[in-house]
Order: sequence, then C-alpha cells, then structure tokens
Amino acid sequence: FSRDSFLSRFITTVPRSTCITFATVGNYTNNHGAPCEGIVASKWLLDAVKDQRVGPKLRVLDTSWYLPKLRRNAKTEFKKRHIPGAAFFDIDQCCDKTSPLDHMLPSERIFADYVGNLGIGNDTHVVVYDASNFGAFSAPRVWWMFRVFGHSSVSVLNGGLKNWANEGLPVSDPYSRPEPTEFRAYLNRSWVKTYEDILDNLDGKEFQVVDARPGGRFRGVDPEPRDNTEPGHIPGSISMPFSSFLSAPGHLHPREDLQTMFTQAGVDLSHPLCVSCGSGVTASHVALAAHECGHPGVSVYDGAWSEWYTRAVPEHVISVGFGKHSPVFE
Repeated sequence: FSRDSFLSRFITTVPRSTCITFATVGNYTNNHGAPCEGIVASKWLLDAVKDQRVGPKLRVLDTSWYLPKLRRNAKTEFKKRHIPGAAFFDIDQCCDKTSPLDHMLPSERIFADYVGNLGIGNDTHVVVYDASNFGAFSAPRVWWMFRVFGHSSVSVLNGGLKNWANEGLPVSDPYSRPEPTEFRAYLNRSWVKTYEDILDNLDGKEFQVVDARPGGRFRGVDPEPRDNTEPGHIPGSISMPFSSFLSAPGHLHPREDLQTMFTQAGVDLSHPLCVSCGSGVTASHVALAAHECGHPGVSVYDGAWSEWYTRAVPEHVISVGFGKHSPVFE
C-alpha cells in the first residue's frame, strides 16, 4: 500500500511519546533562523547565551562521559562548571538498563521521557558538548542518538567545553532544572546494526564497517579499557580513530580534509557505512564527519567491540596480538 496509507494506519497506533519522522537530506532551519548544521561555533552559542535564547526553543546539554580508568566524574564536574543554561545528559541513565552491555540505546519511550524531562520538545534546537580533553568525546554519540530517534535539529558545539573555556567564555555553576515538556520519538531502525547484521555482512558485504578506536586497539597491540576483552577488530573493517577527525585544539577538521581522510582510508561515502568502536560512543565521530561531508545516513553497531569480542568465534577476532583464545593473524 502507499506511504500515506502506511502513515495513516501507523499514527493511530503509536504511543503518545512517539513521533513519526522521516529522514531528510540537506540543511535544516532551526527556530532562530540559523541553518541547523551538524556543528555550531562557540561564537554562535555565545550570542545565544547572551541574548537569553537558551530555553524551550534552544537547549544546551553537557553530555560528558569518561572511561572508568580516567577516574573523572562527569556529573560532579558539571555541577562545578558548565555553559550557562546547560543541563546534563547522562548516557548511562538514558539507555537500555536491561542489557548487559554499556549504554545501549533505550526504547523510544525511555528516550522521549528522558529528554522531555530536560525541557526538550520536537521544536527544540539541541546543542550538545562535552568536557573531554579531546574537544569532543561523547557529544557526537548524543548527537547521533537524537538523530536516530528522529530529531534532526541537533548540533555539536565545535571544540567543546575545552575550547569554550580556553577562549575565556562564561561558565556557570548554578543550575536551574528546565520545565519538563513532551517529546515524541521514533527510532530509525535502519541506522542501528546488531551483532547478527555485522556477522551476516562478513559474507554479504552490503555495507562498509569503520572502527573508531585507537589504532593500537584495532590492530591488537594495545589493551582494551574493559576487563575480559582483548583488542583486535572485525574482519574487513577499516580503522579511522576518532581523534583523527579532530585538530590538536579539538575542533572538527574542515569538510575538505574530512573527505580526503575518508578517501585515503578507502571508505566510499557513496556506499552504505556502519561505524563501531569500543561501546558505541566514539563511533559517532565517524557518523558526524560523514554527515558534514553530505552523507547523513550512517548506521552504528551499538554493541560494538564489547559485544563482538564476547560473541564472535576466534577466527572473527582479527589481531596481531593475542586475539581470542589463540593468536590470530590477518
């Protein structure tokens, strides 16, 4: 039957917290008349803060998250210092808590309730940032989460809190909880890959797989940060460490440089692309870079290496190091 017929039948059955959203390609205009690009500059956000535009139509989220070995408490740091008007987004709370894997995507209803309680509606432009020393670490993950749940009006603050502070821009410790509102979410399932999808793709080769972990972990010579997991990579995957997309100060490279990086890595952006990493966080750097190059439909393997190493047979753990149970060489 027709698309309109599908919509009319589906809308009558979806829960109240669900929104039907179909992906579109091209620039999106937010509520302030500015193009809603994948990234925004600190000057743009500073003007919004000064003009007191942060509110129901513009929300700023500190999405900081750190590997446990860094011993940094993102929520405590947020309470001490954040961009004025920002709220805190916790990827370990807005997740599927029934999964044994870290911060897997939540259901539509859980995501809708969580962001609605942060004062975010479907007409809100969301700007995300984190406080990592890289300039960006977890913020692209939350950027992708909004997009995979149908909300295109979301941007990453280029350079993060690191550069915001280095530029001497205002920070605040007082926090005023936003007034809750309603958000409707609809998961674009084609943007989420499962273990079975990746396994089938080893033979089917329907999409490319890019791994955003550091090169040493990809090759199998540097340790993984999680217990009971050895380094290595999925057969046929391509290494593009997330940090390579960022300049030394922590800004995303210009579009032309990003396009060159993809080409040199052997990634064809005209073909389907899936991205992975350790636990699905930094993989979204690759998705953001591809989006900036005009290719917004990148999928994420949400279970990532943590799941793959646990479930894969030894011959599907490619490593120049220990591998899985026995040395495996490519």
